[in-house]
Amino acid sequence: MALFQEIDLSTFSGGHVTDIEPGSVAARMGLLPGDELLAVNDQAVADIIDVQFYAAEERVALTVRRGEEILHFKAERAYNQSLGLAFSHPTFDTDIRRCNNLCEFCFVLQMAPRFRRTLYIKDDDYRYSFLFGHYVTLTNLTEHDWWRIKTMGLSPLYVSVHVTDLEKRRHYLRNAHAPDIMPQLRQLAEWGIELHTQLVITPGVNDGRWLQQSIRDLETLWPAVQSISVVPVGLTKQHKYKMRPHTPAEAAATLVFVENLQAEYIDKLGARFVYPTDEWYLVTGREVPPLAAYDGYELHENGLGMVRHFLDEWESVKAEIRRESPVAHGPSLTLVTGTLFAETLRSTAVEFAQMTGVSVTVLPVVNERLGDTITVAGLLMGGDVLAQLVASGFGEMVVLPRVMFDHPDRIALDDLSPQDVANHLQRPVALADTIGDVWDALRGASQVTFWPGPQPAAA
Repeated sequence: MALFQEIDLSTFSGGHVTDIEPGSVAARMGLLPGDELLAVNDQAVADIIDVQFYAAEERVALTVRRGEEILHFKAERAYNQSLGLAFSHPTFDTDIRRCNNLCEFCFVLQMAPRFRRTLYIKDDDYRYSFLFGHYVTLTNLTEHDWWRIKTMGLSPLYVSVHVTDLEKRRHYLRNAHAPDIMPQLRQLAEWGIELHTQLVITPGVNDGRWLQQSIRDLETLWPAVQSISVVPVGLTKQHKYKMRPHTPAEAAATLVFVENLQAEYIDKLGARFVYPTDEWYLVTGREVPPLAAYDGYELHENGLGMVRHFLDEWESVKAEIRRESPVAHGPSLTLVTGTLFAETLRSTAVEFAQMTGVSVTVLPVVNERLGDTITVAGLLMGGDVLAQLVASGFGEMVVLPRVMFDHPDRIALDDLSPQDVANHLQRPVALADTIGDVWDALRGASQVTFWPGPQPAAA
């Protein structure tokens, strides 16, 4: 990282401060929302990782742009005390590092046309891997990136391996210059970086012997490589190549193969090491494993263990319902989900209805915009949800998957908001991740319920 004195301030972009924690080091210094942080302890900062690393001293000096002025602040801080700064974006030098691969299964390349611009950005940023658990390919790292990973100890990292054979991986990524992943992972292991990896499996491409080889290669890097998530490929109707999803029989065979390896690794490593994501179980009609089968890893964002979390949470909600008086005459509910999760939700909804005395129906929505092969709730379109609710009928309250609106502006992929849905249906709309959220909505305790009608303007 260059010294601050070497930076051209006319072109340098720092971190834009949005909030100051009351009583924090930054508040004592006199920083204000709207300031632009340029340097910490005379080191230019390109992201919040730099800020955290260079501020890990008892004495902190900050250089800030405020309007046209360059200001300098100094203060002392207690060990592990945060600066208390919030930024508009976690990376300052660029919004996010772009991917240099052209994977045929890349979801961005399979998007339907005429969505918002950000949905067509292929990101592959190692900083987001460290900060937020995003999976990256390691194909676009510079020497400076490797220096930062080593020097700053950016661990754990989450790596999309897909296949370990060099030529096969280059073909799979459609990147003739992709580096060999195994020496990269070996170097990270030598530096003490913990790694979680994933293999997105496409039938006839990187399954079978390629899958077996990849798992065995990654096993040689245990315990640096802590986990391998085995993920089925997802293909939209806009897919331009000749890949296809797994048949139920192929999914069942893959699941048995992975479970047999898990039994071996429990004896050999003391952990299952390789983990099939929830979709394999749902597609094959198999019961998802208990929480202990995930060895304490929190890999929900990769589709691993989410169903078990949902079912275990339902058991605790049952006890809560038993302790309270049933609602009995509450509003009838329509629970919306994707087709993959519909049977699990429906069986739970039956129990919920029996215990609460309310009418509950489950509507599995087919993803018309991306294609019926996209079955997860998180990729549902607001337009598809509205159309299918109107066609099938709906209750006095509609409950939508919260994950549909996993965007800072709380909008679906097609830019519809929960408020838009409520206004169109003239029904209250609640968002939920779990049955506990549904229970809260039924009792009027949900903080994410949207009522039809005009909303007050923001102050």
